[in-house]
Amino acid sequence: MPPIEAWGMFFISTGQPLERRNFVIDNISDDDVVVKVAGCGVCHTDLGFLSGAVGTKHDLPLILGHEISGTVELAGGNYQNLHGKQVIIPAVLPCGECELCQGGRDNICQHQLMPGNDFQGGFASHIVVPARFLCELDDDLGKFKLHELSVIADAITTPYQSMVRSGLKKDDLAIVIGTGGVGLYMAQHVHNAGATVIALDIDEAKIKTAMQQGADFGICTAGMDVRAIKKEIRALVKEHNLPKFQWKVFETSGSTAGQNVAFSLMTFAGTVGIIGFTMGKLELRLSNVMAFDADLFGNWGCSPKYYPPVVRGVLDGSINLLDNIVEYPLSQLNEVIELANAHKLSRRAIMVPDQE
Repeated sequence: MPPIEAWGMFFISTGQPLERRNFVIDNISDDDVVVKVAGCGVCHTDLGFLSGAVGTKHDLPLILGHEISGTVELAGGNYQNLHGKQVIIPAVLPCGECELCQGGRDNICQHQLMPGNDFQGGFASHIVVPARFLCELDDDLGKFKLHELSVIADAITTPYQSMVRSGLKKDDLAIVIGTGGVGLYMAQHVHNAGATVIALDIDEAKIKTAMQQGADFGICTAGMDVRAIKKEIRALVKEHNLPKFQWKVFETSGSTAGQNVAFSLMTFAGTVGIIGFTMGKLELRLSNVMAFDADLFGNWGCSPKYYPPVVRGVLDGSINLLDNIVEYPLSQLNEVIELANAHKLSRRAIMVPDQE
């Protein structure tokens, strides 16, 4: 194969700026493809890697980034049909063969590969990636540009799988805790499924956005304790004749406070889903799960099988994407990371490789 001259923003060591480096792709396997990156979203997980709070599986230096869209520029022998195709790279790439994959739980495959964690990621001009589970897109994306669809790979698909896991039905009451990059789409998904949505967040502006994009009610919980939050929710339930039981509670904030609220909202025949991640610990009375005959589940990423319906939702406009993203050139990644760490990004940042 002719060599491909590429470049990426490498994570060298914790606390240091990412460093731009050139590299050459001169060999791939028959099961791999080379994707020319159109865009790569900046995720909270990337910030965790950079801070050292979460370790990468691949040794440093490493190119981060796992919300990736692009065009297949070179295809291995077994996937020549993908050459030239527009694709989204799932953030979780399963093996497809193991016990978990065969049992329908491929999102937690123990042989899975994650771009920007297990191998070089998407903050680059090009990426070499296993081809088997790529989400192939139509040539015509309507009003969308390819790079804009990159965040489907995590921020939009992860909450979709969580909704499916919860067994949510039309007319259910769904409570979404945290309406940031993932929670906002959680609210949209459950709204589209016909549920009544109550959104909780400590940021009034985020609550306002959530109510513009699917939430029926919003509660700014800044300064409120668990008892006050429960009281306000029960008041909404009574006033609007909403379901008293069987609530679907989705914790997306990734905070100990949020998880504490989620567990406290568990009710009879209710379901609590933990979607956000934190290293923080809680002291809980797990017997509540038994006493309420409730369900408690966690969610890791999203199976590639759920990508097509999410893509359709974005393209047909039932999932609002464009109001929630902002584009930056990849060369400004260090500056964007500073903004993200300072909580100065109100939209999901998508890094687009500079034209050279």
